[in-house]
Amino acid sequence: MCKCMKFFLFLLGFLAVIIYSGCSSSSNSTRYGNSSKDKSGKTEDVRFTSDNDNNTKDSIEQNDTETENITNIDDPDVDDLPDNETKIDISSVIKKISPSSNSNDLSFKNGTPKEKMLMEIIRYLNTPYKYGGTSKNGIDCSAFTQAVYNKALSFKLERTASQQFREGESVSDVDNLQFGDLVFFNTSRRVKPGHVGIYIGDHLFAHASKSGVTVSSLDMEYYSNRFMGGRRVESDQFGSK
Repeated sequence: MCKCMKFFLFLLGFLAVIIYSGCSSSSNSTRYGNSSKDKSGKTEDVRFTSDNDNNTKDSIEQNDTETENITNIDDPDVDDLPDNETKIDISSVIKKISPSSNSNDLSFKNGTPKEKMLMEIIRYLNTPYKYGGTSKNGIDCSAFTQAVYNKALSFKLERTASQQFREGESVSDVDNLQFGDLVFFNTSRRVKPGHVGIYIGDHLFAHASKSGVTVSSLDMEYYSNRFMGGRRVESDQFGSK
């Protein structure tokens, strides 16, 4: 083989190496840059570095925490509740439960279970309604009943209206309700019951309604038509009517 031919083959080999190296560099740049191609030729964005992955995980965990309180909570369809309810004077109820008390002095610090529960209900009056809320800043119906029972009697109710509907003993007739009984209403298209309150006597019940925590009458047409029944829990705490 002549020297010219050898030189020509050497030159071809050298060019081949350069071309191969250039292709490999371009391929690596695409693989670890901002985009890549799958087998079908479509470009896929490479969105997260390791730092972004950590930030995304933190964001997801934060969102989970923010929605944790409303997970598995019944939707009460609060928009179906009355927009405005007549303000009801409960002084007669207070007098029955604690004859020596008046509306200006309701500490009930060492009171009976009835007095303690009534005091907690009064503390929550006018608290705004908030779906999934569990505090004085905003509360929903089942969180309200849960909070009153827990603070007044140290009794832990379940979190949702449908769960609370399975607690205690059934009371089907309005006239057989006693102070402290949970009362339930069919107000939701998705869950039954969709609403719960606490019976306080004289056909009155306390609940977190659309207008906030208030006292309503079971004789009101809206509630009498949707009454599903009551549940009696911790009945030994209150005795008779």
